[in-house]
Amino acid sequence: MNRKKISSVQLIPLSFLVAIVLGGLILMLPISSASGTWTSPLVALFTATTSTCVTGLVVVDTFSYFSAFGQVIILGLIQIGGLGIITVISMIMLITQKKFSLGDRKMLQDSLNLNTDVGILKLLIRIAKDVFKVEAVGAALYAITFIPEYGIGRGIWYSVFHSISAFCNAGIDIIGTRSLMDYKSNPLVMITTMMLIVLGGLGYVVWFDMSENIKSGIRSRFNPVQIVKRFNEHTKLVLSVTGALIVSGAVFFFFAEYNNAGTIGELNLFDKIINSFFESITLRTAGFCSFPQQNMTDFSCVMSYFLMFIGGSPIGTAGGVKTVTIFLALMNVISYIREDDQTVLFHHRATEESMRKATVIVSVAAFTIIVLTLLLILTNPINLQDGLYEVISASATVGLSRGLTSSLNTVGRIIIIVAMYLGRIGPISLAIFFAGRKNHKAKCRYTEGNFFVG
Repeated sequence: MNRKKISSVQLIPLSFLVAIVLGGLILMLPISSASGTWTSPLVALFTATTSTCVTGLVVVDTFSYFSAFGQVIILGLIQIGGLGIITVISMIMLITQKKFSLGDRKMLQDSLNLNTDVGILKLLIRIAKDVFKVEAVGAALYAITFIPEYGIGRGIWYSVFHSISAFCNAGIDIIGTRSLMDYKSNPLVMITTMMLIVLGGLGYVVWFDMSENIKSGIRSRFNPVQIVKRFNEHTKLVLSVTGALIVSGAVFFFFAEYNNAGTIGELNLFDKIINSFFESITLRTAGFCSFPQQNMTDFSCVMSYFLMFIGGSPIGTAGGVKTVTIFLALMNVISYIREDDQTVLFHHRATEESMRKATVIVSVAAFTIIVLTLLLILTNPINLQDGLYEVISASATVGLSRGLTSSLNTVGRIIIIVAMYLGRIGPISLAIFFAGRKNHKAKCRYTEGNFFVG
């Protein structure tokens, strides 16, 4: 009897689901709560989902509700979710010197969204080392502020927790109920957080390409322009789109919120600039906030929708449809309008398959958000603006809220759980999971129909 082996496309969504369920069961235990009592299944499941899917939306205050044990479990789920379940399992296999089969390599390749498995184990080792280094540096920078304020023990724990949470773009904090609002005038905390968010969101492939070219460029005594020219086309596109989104978002927020006392209006000019950049960066799947999101102007709220929807870049810890995806989908539209037979980016042609895939991902993600938003406002007494903000935040694994999450009813919380899960694994992955990858090649070719579009 031949057993049908589960594919990597099916295993990835299942692995996240298993981690969420196991995490939820552990968080239900009395040892996980600060009060020593059982946690309701829905609260535990919501917390496990937001941690594993590195979202950051919470229905209870993480710092006060959960015990030290519970917070460790949450941090573990954040790290696992940020790196990916298959990646973490593969790292454990490497540490324990287990052999990798071709199937294991294929699963790791799919989990990292790579086109080839050549050199994938070396890439895995580099990811593990570099992630640890970045998170360690982040923790050390946080410690400069947190240790004097909270003492050595708590200061170190807070530094480690927030460094991992920021790098994994989770946005979950254990400082208090105000996220990083009390540190909006602390440049070290704000800049460290932004640095970790951006590094996590750029993607590992971009890291390594930049690192290798910068090192070789320095050895060859190239100037900065020559070094940048040596970056591959993916790195150039990611850096260009990321930089454009960060700067444009910061400019928009700076002018839109300049006189808004509820956000940055009462800050000095330097802090206004820092907080404008912070908001532009954190909206792209990080989840930390330096001011209440419900206090933003309508213009800023709409701008937030776009930034959250786009998210970070491929093969990283961020969510959203991704920078490269949205750019290729946009170029697909422009190419059609201009009747171009090819799209060239940095002297390289974007394949039709990648552009079609990008367009489908954006379309499916947008449709999913519309459906979930309608369900949320149908089942909860909330307005469209807040409901849409909540669903986009959950679907793009951002974690920011306009003060809505904890007030949602049972159905509303389940909807947000589904949104977070779909946002982490991708709506298309779930569709493939249920449908299976079947090659439906037509046995005959039909005559072309005359269909009117537009």
